[in-house]
Amino acid sequence: MKNKAFKMNLPTLDSLFTTQEERDNPKILQVTELPINIIKDFPNHPFKVVDDEYMDDMVESVKVSGVIMPVIVRKEADGSYCMISGHRRKHAATRAGLEKIPSIVMKLTDDEATLLMVDTNINQRLSLLASERAFAYKMKLDAIKHQGKKVEETYRPLVEKLEKILSADLVGQEVGASARTIQRYVRLTELIPELLELADKEKDGMALRPAVEISYISKENQKLIYDSFKYNEATATLSQAQLLRKLDESNELTIEKIEEIMQQEKPNQKEQFKTSYDKIRHYFPKNYSNEQIDNKIMELLELFYKDWKQKAAKAN
Repeated sequence: MKNKAFKMNLPTLDSLFTTQEERDNPKILQVTELPINIIKDFPNHPFKVVDDEYMDDMVESVKVSGVIMPVIVRKEADGSYCMISGHRRKHAATRAGLEKIPSIVMKLTDDEATLLMVDTNINQRLSLLASERAFAYKMKLDAIKHQGKKVEETYRPLVEKLEKILSADLVGQEVGASARTIQRYVRLTELIPELLELADKEKDGMALRPAVEISYISKENQKLIYDSFKYNEATATLSQAQLLRKLDESNELTIEKIEEIMQQEKPNQKEQFKTSYDKIRHYFPKNYSNEQIDNKIMELLELFYKDWKQKAAKAN
């Protein structure tokens, strides 16, 4: 008796990523293999595609298993396709030598495409740079405002103010941040590229709040500030940034004043000496208060300093 051949029915990409309803009506969603060279990047795509260690791992995975998760694209009027979600997968597939990539083609308006592009990238990426958040949030806010209902011109100023608050709050809820935080990140889009790059750095970079303050300064003065940062090998604290902004608004900001502000010693640059309470306490009587201990230490240090100064003078 011959053994029956074992047959494994593997699911297709189409069955994995679409519902039965969608498969019954292929005009809704389809998983198809598209040539990579006809898929162009999303206009002003705010998320960086970097050839780092993570990308190297993705390339090796694609070489072995192919692109498992289809990218999402939109068909353009000229017959090409615009990438909505999957810029890194496309880059990895290109590096791996693939000519086609599994794709889901969706019919989307410009605003719908923008919202989907931002949401999928924010949800899928392990970490985001400040600049990526800045431009992504701005694009999403603009798309939300475009989708808003039209109102009479008479009420436009009030509505614009409400839209700014409510749309920022909506984006904040979706990404787990306050509306104020969203607005701060969006302000970073007003920085010159060199300063925005500093805002992206984890070490030796510029913190969010100082960066926001500097974003209100004229582009010309931002260039002077960047030159000062580079020369002093330090960025501004929040208080320094606020002072720089205030001088810029009053047209008093000059390179001399920038240098004067930047050369001020920062609290976190002051070297601190620390020791434990237990190391000191047993040298003093039990009835001594902390204030008495502190006074006595300063008295002894003063004597030590005078003695050291006298010895130094004799040595010279």
